[in-house]
Amino acid sequence: MIVVLVVVAVGALSGLLAGAATRRWPNHDPAAPSIGPGSPVLEAPTGRRARLRALWRSRLDPEVATGLALTLAVATFVALLAVAGILLLMVRTETGVARFDLASARWGATHATVGSTDVLRRLSLLGGTAGVIFVAVVAGFVEYRRLPDRAVPVLLAATVLGQFALTNGIKEIVERARPDISQLTGFAGSSFPSGHASAAAATFAVVALLAGRRRSRSARAVIAGVAVAVAVIVAGTRVLLGVHWLTDVLAGLAVGWAWFALWSIAFGGRLLEFGAPADLAERVSSRG
Repeated sequence: MIVVLVVVAVGALSGLLAGAATRRWPNHDPAAPSIGPGSPVLEAPTGRRARLRALWRSRLDPEVATGLALTLAVATFVALLAVAGILLLMVRTETGVARFDLASARWGATHATVGSTDVLRRLSLLGGTAGVIFVAVVAGFVEYRRLPDRAVPVLLAATVLGQFALTNGIKEIVERARPDISQLTGFAGSSFPSGHASAAAATFAVVALLAGRRRSRSARAVIAGVAVAVAVIVAGTRVLLGVHWLTDVLAGLAVGWAWFALWSIAFGGRLLEFGAPADLAERVSSRG
């Protein structure tokens, strides 16, 4: 069972790091901004074009609470796409992390047992098509009941279903062969990037975003940590089951989280209440 212990340990460590990073995330409340002289929320533009321009600036302005979130989301999206591209370059040139692909596949095959393979298969289901759709549907129902917002089902559908199309499209272009040693579970399509890793990364990230709304800092840290841990564990199972190379699952995680970051930008205005600071400022100004 050493392979199970290793993959769970790596996932747990990743989750702890993600939770610690989330706990340090700025804890601004978009619905209660600080309003003072020179505050950007008091500079109300006139005209439709000016209002649209001001809205876009607020989504990327680090001085605005929710703008900071989007600034970091944009940076994350770009950085993760770059990571996926670099990994593909490593695969093509057989350099960098790609040099560990064969060694990791052989290690998983050497230490596999009947019991460990069964556990890894079950954990891997969390990133399968049926698994992520089930998680998304249940989470969407629960979160819509808790904090109703029409953006919730649309965000879930765009994130979960969209990543399938993106990942499969990349697979068709890259056409990388899968490992040919001790494939211990079913698979389909080419190898790069890992569809299970991408699906788990995107799905559990968007669920964490929804579940973290109006939670305490500590609760958001725990939720984010669990989401990252599950995605990393799913990715690890695909390597240890012999159906993906290490670089496949790393690229899958990058693609999944990048896709989530993109849609968190698109729907952030609804879920993070971007209009609240400006609306509040307008009401305060009108009373004066």
